Amino acid sequence: MEEKQFAGILNGAVPGEPVKKDENSRRGNWGNQIEFVLTSVGYAVGLGNVWRFPYLCYRNGGGAFMLPYFIMLVFCGIPLFFLELSFGQFASLGCLGVWKISPMFKGVGYGMMVVSTYIGIYYNVVICIAFYYFFQSMTNLLPWTYCNNPWNTPDCSGVVGTGHQLNGSLANATTSLVAGVTEVVNRTKRTSPSEEYWKHYVLNISDDIGNFGEVRLPILGCLAISWFVVFLCLIRGVKSSGKVVYFTATFPYVVLTILFIRGITLDGAINGIKYYLTPQWQKVLDAKVWGDAASQIFYSLGCAWGGLITMASYNKFHNNCFRDSIIISITNCATSVYAGFVIFSILGFMAHHLNVPVSEVADHGPGLAFVAYPEALTLLPISPLWSLLFFFMLILLGLGTQFCLLETLVTAIVDEIGTDWIIRNKTIVTLSVAIAGFLLGVPLTTRAGIYWLLLMDNYAASFSLVIISCIMCICIMYIYGHRNYFKDVEMMLGFPPPLFFKVCWRFISPVIISFILIFTVIQYKPITYNDYVYPGWSLAIGFAMALSSVVCIPVYALYKISRSPGATFRERLKNACRSHPKWGPALQEHRTGRYAPMASEDTVEARPLKEKEELKEEQKEEEKEKERKDEISLTIQGSNGSTNTHNNPNPSA
Repeated sequence: MEEKQFAGILNGAVPGEPVKKDENSRRGNWGNQIEFVLTSVGYAVGLGNVWRFPYLCYRNGGGAFMLPYFIMLVFCGIPLFFLELSFGQFASLGCLGVWKISPMFKGVGYGMMVVSTYIGIYYNVVICIAFYYFFQSMTNLLPWTYCNNPWNTPDCSGVVGTGHQLNGSLANATTSLVAGVTEVVNRTKRTSPSEEYWKHYVLNISDDIGNFGEVRLPILGCLAISWFVVFLCLIRGVKSSGKVVYFTATFPYVVLTILFIRGITLDGAINGIKYYLTPQWQKVLDAKVWGDAASQIFYSLGCAWGGLITMASYNKFHNNCFRDSIIISITNCATSVYAGFVIFSILGFMAHHLNVPVSEVADHGPGLAFVAYPEALTLLPISPLWSLLFFFMLILLGLGTQFCLLETLVTAIVDEIGTDWIIRNKTIVTLSVAIAGFLLGVPLTTRAGIYWLLLMDNYAASFSLVIISCIMCICIMYIYGHRNYFKDVEMMLGFPPPLFFKVCWRFISPVIISFILIFTVIQYKPITYNDYVYPGWSLAIGFAMALSSVVCIPVYALYKISRSPGATFRERLKNACRSHPKWGPALQEHRTGRYAPMASEDTVEARPLKEKEELKEEQKEEEKEKERKDEISLTIQGSNGSTNTHNNPNPSA
């Protein structure tokens, strides 16, 4: 008996639990905790870390922006991240199933699904464009180097000169560069070869969002490749994606480091980094800076998308998700800061070459990824190599997020239907969702596709995420009850949430979320793309997309209230808010304490139930074990390799 117990501890189980490979054999678990951490890092660290954070940082006071950024991380980012991880892990259910906690709020889960659908559609289009640039970089000369191509206009002015030969003399190169710089200074309408390549060749952009034109077949082909890669990596759910992330979540850091080392050795790189980091402390008093910091933390960590709940649902019940949430959140933010060095060292070099301020070459979003940075790469020796590395990094960063978006939708569907057939044939569901995502992404590969992509990016996942997250906090803390949830977390982790997190969940984080919402509304400006102003009807579609996820919440709440038993509206409302009998740990072996009476009736895993006598004996054994633990200080290893000291479980609380 002692030998079995000791083996269980080594395997990451608590004493008395059966030791098995998959704790939840019906749904499956991560192969190990490294897979979960890497997947979550890949989910949180996405394209925004590279193309949005550095721009926000230099625009909002450089190094001074780090202060509000890390304050928002501590008071909003990490607490919300921990809340979602613990929520999904406790119930071992996806973003729909977890709302057994309070069935009236299941509309929040549907809202998360809608948001993940929108993001999944356009996010893979961005990945497919990165694929296209990656393939186009497999050449001796990058096609956006010079202005002598059929798609270029008279306004085109390159930074490398206009020569046709790569091996010109140094004198000629210097003359061309000086002429190029003079032309840049004198022209008021300079366009770069990379910008014209992007607009006139890759996108062949139309003049209006309503003018779709033809489908860009090369982009469509790359979109098919993107979805095929995502499907292959998720063909066996977390079992296959958990292995893929060993590469997709780690290799971007290798590429970032290579680009960083190359970048800081270039002339002018220090100027770019200074521009990125030089603090402008007066901006700390600007409310807009704090709003940008809060928004960036919120959106960067992927809160309210449903992905965090889904990924955590495949953890073992006693996994230390508190530790995981801190590691993943800090890794995400550190990556953003690190990426800023990589981006601005190259942009500083480009500004030095052109003899212009860094602000004139700095950009964000697709403009940085597909115009500014590729143009800077043309100035480097062996430029195709650096271009291949850069776009390969973008592909991997995008895929890490896309895996979780697709798995969120698939898990929600499978958990909701819940039959043995659909669980056995989860691959078919994954394939169906991938095909649907590909078909819905086809309009974004037309000549007007970039307009629609930016419309979805600005509206589909903006204020709706903030509302969803705020309602989730209110439901768990005030409808279900903070005391109940704190007990659930303690039952799962072996220690209660630290006092700081209790205060943040109940008061600070909801206030910050509300601040983000108010800030978003006050700072709202109609979307534009370069000089193009979106027409009113397209903005109406944007707001409709944003509201489509939020409207799920009141619609489902009214539906649930109408279907709940009760003679009066108040009784129906009370019954609709009450937790479902199946709420709680998924496996019977974990349904102890206040969940114990339901254990013999409601269990997710299909296995023979124990007899009442055996259950009573087991409960007596657990009571004796608990008494023994109280008498002596016992440190056991958690399911992910951490240690929980039951003698003093939470010194910080």
